Amino acid sequence: MASKYGEIAMNEQLTELQEQLLTEILSKCKTKEDIVGKNGLIQNIMKRALQSALDAELEEHLGYKKHAVEGKNSGNNRNGIMKKNLKGEFGDIELETPRDRNGSFEPQIVQKNQTRFDGFDSKIVALYAKGMTTRDIQETLKELYSVDVSHSLISRVTDGLIDDIKHWQNRKLDNTYAVSYLDCIVVKVKENHQVINKSIYLVLGINMEGRKELLGMWIAQNEGAKFWLSVVTELKSRGVEEIFIACVDGLKGFPEAIQTIYPKTQIQSCIVHQVRSSLKYVPSKDKKEVAADLKLIYSAATVIQAEQELTNFEAKWDNKYPSISRSWRNNWNNLITMFAYPEDIRKVIYTTNAIESLNMVIRKATNNRRSFPCDEAAFKVVFLAVQGASKKWTMPIKNWGQALNYFHIKFIEKC
Repeated sequence: MASKYGEIAMNEQLTELQEQLLTEILSKCKTKEDIVGKNGLIQNIMKRALQSALDAELEEHLGYKKHAVEGKNSGNNRNGIMKKNLKGEFGDIELETPRDRNGSFEPQIVQKNQTRFDGFDSKIVALYAKGMTTRDIQETLKELYSVDVSHSLISRVTDGLIDDIKHWQNRKLDNTYAVSYLDCIVVKVKENHQVINKSIYLVLGINMEGRKELLGMWIAQNEGAKFWLSVVTELKSRGVEEIFIACVDGLKGFPEAIQTIYPKTQIQSCIVHQVRSSLKYVPSKDKKEVAADLKLIYSAATVIQAEQELTNFEAKWDNKYPSISRSWRNNWNNLITMFAYPEDIRKVIYTTNAIESLNMVIRKATNNRRSFPCDEAAFKVVFLAVQGASKKWTMPIKNWGQALNYFHIKFIEKC
């Protein structure tokens, strides 16, 4: 017991001594740069700590201290140093890595080919995820950490994401998804010395636990029903046997492409896309009123009321904008799927809040760039944005329990 109290007292004395020493050292630091700047206190402490750790590792590897007589005729001894620069949040540090004559020494604190700490890589990836260009990242790291980072280093770090993306894109999916949202976002990519529009296709699913999950991403120059057919075919090959409801935009042939692979899937045309398309050619003076009248259609309590509101819309606006009601009539069967469900769970089915909120996160990252140098660069930024957004997808969506009961009655119990 006495030894235990003696150890505690010794530790307390040591802590007090360390604090006194630190206070004395800090008193000599006149500016912030003296502490965290280049060749400042923290950088020097880090350098000495790492250097001491490397020397201790070699000593343990050889089994004897420097200049010790045990080293004579031991079969291995020290063989000079190799200088290297280590990059990190503390700036550039020049280390002298000790070597042994046999070349069997493998340091672990700072490994042979290591030129930066893993935490530094994560900083590069985090900045890349925000849509920063390579030049932006270089300037930011220089400003924050006084570290010069090459274009090739940033590329190597972010290229490390490619294996993660491939693994994620080919992972096995659930057997059943209650709702899926199929959409795309457009990014600008350099190709053949020109900047062109590319579409990144997204499939967001709601699994049987009510949680959101991005099933996959694909990139192509143009959005089309033929390409979407290849997308849903891939979902099938990755284990998706059934999708209850698919929310899609107004692309011609889109519903047929889905039902070729999933014939039992109900199609709900995206209300957001339908309204946007309707307002596209309406002048600003009428836009607010037309939008309000369209809302009467899709917010109706029943399909009969919705049909009456559409008739009222035709009577009021067909003289000016006949193409609007014609478009709603042509897509009517896929626009009214939601009316088979109670009003309080229709938002689970037809509104694209889920996919639109994801799109906002992605656009926030992609809009920071005027264009991407290649498809792969765009894909990496979108992937990182999705990974960031998915961290918040931990809870079932609102009213999921009630929606699931309806899905069981309408789909599962029929099987």
